[in-house]
Order: sequence, then C-alpha cells, then structure tokens
Amino acid sequence: MTHASSAEAPPHSRHPRAGHPHRRRSRGLRVLTTLLLAYGALAYLLIPELWHVSEDRHAGLKNEPELTHTASGIPADPVNVALIGTHDEVVGTLLAAGWHPADPITLRSSVDIAADTVFRREYLDAPVSSLYLFGRREDLAFEEPEGRSPQRRHHVRFWKSAETGEQGRPVWLGAATFDRGVGFSHTTGQITHHIAAQIDAERDRLAASLERTGRVQSSDTLPGFHTIRHGRNGGGDPWVTDGALRVLVLRHSP
Repeated sequence: MTHASSAEAPPHSRHPRAGHPHRRRSRGLRVLTTLLLAYGALAYLLIPELWHVSEDRHAGLKNEPELTHTASGIPADPVNVALIGTHDEVVGTLLAAGWHPADPITLRSSVDIAADTVFRREYLDAPVSSLYLFGRREDLAFEEPEGRSPQRRHHVRFWKSAETGEQGRPVWLGAATFDRGVGFSHTTGQITHHIAAQIDAERDRLAASLERTGRVQSSDTLPGFHTIRHGRNGGGDPWVTDGALRVLVLRHSP
C-alpha cells in the first residue's frame, strides 16, 4: 500500500529568521558611525570651543597667582575658584548656600576649637589659619562642617583681586579645600588641619552649592590656570588638580 507523500516544506519555513545578517550588520554600522560622529563633534569641536569662550571671557584671570602662601612664605593651598561680585553679593551667596563665616583667630577661639575637637563638640564658626595672597591674608573665610567635630570641614578662603569682571565688579580668588583631620604639620611640626588631596572635588562641590541658591548668573571653567598640577601645601599635605579654575559670576544686586 502506498501513501501519498506530503511536499517537503521549503527551508525558510522550517527555520524562520529575524532578519538577514547583512541587514543587521548594516544597521549596527550606521549606529556605530553615528556615535563616532557625535563623539568627534563633541570632543573636537564643541568642548574646545567652550574652552575658548571661557578663556576669552576671563582672559585677565590667567595671569593671577596660582598658589597661596603661609606667613613664613611656604607654598600653601592652590587657588581653584573665582567669584565675580560685590562684597555683599559674595557674602550673601555663601550664607544662602549654608556656609558659615569663620571666627577670627583669637586666644578664646583657639582654645574653643581645640576643646571642641577633642570632645567632638560642634563649632560652626571655628577659625581657620591665615594664608596669604597678594601679600596679605584672606579677606573672607567660610566653612561648612562635616559632622559635629570641627576637625572635618569644607572651607574656602577668598582674596579680593585687583581684577574686575562683568559690570566692573570685583574678582575674588578662592582656595577651597577639605580638612580631613587634625595632626602635626609635616613641615613645621605644629598642630594643624590636614587637607584631602583631591582639591578639584572641593572646587566643584563649592560651585554646586552656590549654584543651588539661584544667585549665580553664569559658571565657567578656565582651563590651564595651573601650570603645576600637583604639589604639597604649607602643612606638607599632597594635592592634585586638573589645572582648571572655576569662575562663577554672581547675579547683580542693586
């Protein structure tokens, strides 16, 4: 007895395919090409142009000093931020961002910070040691504690420059660092705060906190400000930077 044989199904019906391999390769190639073109435009055209715009806007800052010094002339914390605004605008913006003005160094404040460090008591306005720029100590000093003890804190010192920025307002050069603890200076043996090496993180953290107040008109990055990208401060603590200066123009207050 014979049986009628069914027609054999064609190969493509037995093994359905999602698409032709050469089509998938073609789509992948187009995606890769698009990504490469976008990267090239961003890395070689847009970002360099933004750097040039920043350099042109703040050309006068390129000749400002890079490092502060101790009273003994030892190189200290690097300058890494600049604010453009009046005295009241600078102080008002820092206060609005939650920063506290540091107390002046007196016998009383020195005793207080020592005791509060030992007993881990809060001291929001603890004094900071004086550093020098333009031959004088800082004009302003602000801090933001981390935890209760004043041994760990974010802080920044500002010096009023002879330069002027937008609308003829003063330029304030700042050195922002993080005090990671208290110990003995590696250069003098005195008791001092030791800073964290990543000063760029403090620079960017300060800028972000000021921008959140809504009082910053514009924020730029000035590349190549530092000719030396690493070193040690007055206490012998190492620091490293990408060499850029953050420049923040504050909103003008009548």
